[in-house]
Amino acid sequence: MTLKRENVLIEALPYIRDFHNSVMVIKVGGHAMVDPEVMSDIVQDIVLLRFVGIHPIIVHGGGPEITQKMERMGKKPEFVGGLRITDDETLEIARMVLVGNINTEIVSLIGKHGGKGIGLSGKDGRMIIAKKKPSQKVIIESIEHEVDLGWVGDTEIINPDLLNIVIKEGYVPVISPIATDLSGKALNLNADTVAGDIAAALNAEKLVLMTDVPGLLKDINDKSSRISRVTIDEIEHLIEEGVITGGMIPKLRGAGTAVKSGVEKIHIIDGSISHSILLELFTDSGIGTMVYSD
Repeated sequence: MTLKRENVLIEALPYIRDFHNSVMVIKVGGHAMVDPEVMSDIVQDIVLLRFVGIHPIIVHGGGPEITQKMERMGKKPEFVGGLRITDDETLEIARMVLVGNINTEIVSLIGKHGGKGIGLSGKDGRMIIAKKKPSQKVIIESIEHEVDLGWVGDTEIINPDLLNIVIKEGYVPVISPIATDLSGKALNLNADTVAGDIAAALNAEKLVLMTDVPGLLKDINDKSSRISRVTIDEIEHLIEEGVITGGMIPKLRGAGTAVKSGVEKIHIIDGSISHSILLELFTDSGIGTMVYSD
């Protein structure tokens, strides 16, 4: 039987009440970045959150678009542990795609749906101070090698002052994961990790990580194998078992860090499902994987 519209609103009411005036960080990435209709639905959801008294912050990635741009320029993308190896040219491409293209498009969509968006990167107001990520150990043909990731960074400091100012004025911040180190050198950061770091720094009520799958899957080829709940103590064990692989590694590790830093719950959801944010946050059933502390 179809749920009556008034019942949908009644089911959402306690969640709207509980989340009123709270901060929620939403990381947008994956298929949504290359599908205008999906992105429009996501932004519409986020604008709705703002109008019911929630303070959303968007952190966006852009991996598929960066890869497409690199390939058009004759560069082969390389990844280690879900992180892109970033030389000088790749860093410039990432900055062009993330700050110049994707960020401005999301801000425009927020305006289209009646909200006030403001585009930022980690460089603005020294919001994110990062350090170059150390070399990563990889096994190739049973031999351990160290791989330099190039201009890939780890967050050292989150300065939330600028975010607090724009949130107070009713804006929805849209953040590109480009930061600088203490010397001013630009670094490319993983967007999932940045979202977790910002959520922790702002004591966010929730962190929502959008991806292309229904959540964490026991079997990547079987969408019905979704794991609905994961504790932070299980994450490293699942990585060792090979359940968490590729781009899910920084996503889950970032979620674990955010929970340890005080974010109550992290939700990993499929961004290609229409209005997935509202379904996850404002209904009893939910649709993704929730990461939490014991």
